[in-house]
Amino acid sequence: MMRTSLVGLGLGLALWAAPAAAEDVTVRMLHVSQTNHPLWQQIAENYNKTHPGVKVVVEYLENEAYKAKLPTLLQSEDKPHIIYSWGGGVMRAQVEAGYIEDLSAARPDLEKLIFPAALNAYAIDGVQYGIPYDFSQVALFYNKPLMEKAGVDPKSLETWDGFLAGVKKIKEAGITPIIMGGGEKWPMHFYWSYLVMRLGGSDVLQKAEAGEDGGFNNPVFIEAGKRLKELSDLEPFQEGWLSTLFPASAGMFGDGKGAIDLMGNWLLGTQKENSASGEGLPLDQIDFVSFPTLPDGKGKASDTLGGIGGFLITKGSPPEALDFMKFFVTPEEQKKAASEGFYAPAVIGTDAFIENPLIAAVSRNVAASTWHQLFFDQDLGPSVGRVVNDVSVAIAAGEMTPEEGAAAVQEAWDAR
Repeated sequence: MMRTSLVGLGLGLALWAAPAAAEDVTVRMLHVSQTNHPLWQQIAENYNKTHPGVKVVVEYLENEAYKAKLPTLLQSEDKPHIIYSWGGGVMRAQVEAGYIEDLSAARPDLEKLIFPAALNAYAIDGVQYGIPYDFSQVALFYNKPLMEKAGVDPKSLETWDGFLAGVKKIKEAGITPIIMGGGEKWPMHFYWSYLVMRLGGSDVLQKAEAGEDGGFNNPVFIEAGKRLKELSDLEPFQEGWLSTLFPASAGMFGDGKGAIDLMGNWLLGTQKENSASGEGLPLDQIDFVSFPTLPDGKGKASDTLGGIGGFLITKGSPPEALDFMKFFVTPEEQKKAASEGFYAPAVIGTDAFIENPLIAAVSRNVAASTWHQLFFDQDLGPSVGRVVNDVSVAIAAGEMTPEEGAAAVQEAWDAR
């Protein structure tokens, strides 16, 4: 039985010819998004209905569990066929280890579906390895009623001095200024990363990676640690932040237990589903501002930190895995993500469907960004990324000096 083609899109399988299905094929897709899971299950069901003999199964693993288990899964005989990716150095390491399929032959088809900047983020040295689906931005999301209660103008948070003054004022009003999921460490690395970006400018990572100006021991990275410690000395986080996992921290924000959360726009969904009520904050009570600029910093307010989420296909997967991913990133299947505010799709033709003003703002910001930097813990590769996360929390907790933190990152970079 031949698989049904993608009607109306004129897309053929460039990488593999459509096979005659001698037996049923199961394609396993593994991802980390609790919020998007129901939507992606529905897309899989839509595909399964129109592709007899093929069953796509969508599986979810919590973020840290996924990172911990994936290396072992990729070496097993029971590895998933489609895996979630943030791109960057982690993807490069997986490619170099021989785990990931080369999708270059499929690129002409993918170019019809995905914005060029996103597609290029999943290419290495001109070879296409991944299929992106969304853009994200990390920003200071805030609870509008709590900010009003504290008498803090959100626009004042857009400078570092104004941000620190706002944190003090919120605390004086008896409100927890900042929610932090320090138990998973990566939420804290957003602060250190943005501080490096705001201080060092758009070439700061390239120079450090090249060993210029002291590498990661450059004063910019040390100063970023000092600014992070300056913030943490105000004790702005909720009690127990060092052991709080991300889902719980998102629920705290959704329950109105803190005014600010430096997080990606996925917070809009996770704050709802992890809140005590299951409803979270109404979206009209949430807004965001860009991370603060610093005096004499080389970075711009229009420089953004975030991601381009995507998927990779593991070596030896059946051709149906790629066929499903082409179906997955069609405008017809992604327009619900846009219209219902799940995320800002990287799919051509979906931006017109974005109704959520916050998601629309994220889409505009990333499109207009003067520098969109991938999350440091992904960009720098798995071994260095883990150290960046560890260092960020250790500095904030007073367990490591900024100088020691910078030296630890440099040591990890040298040893990678």
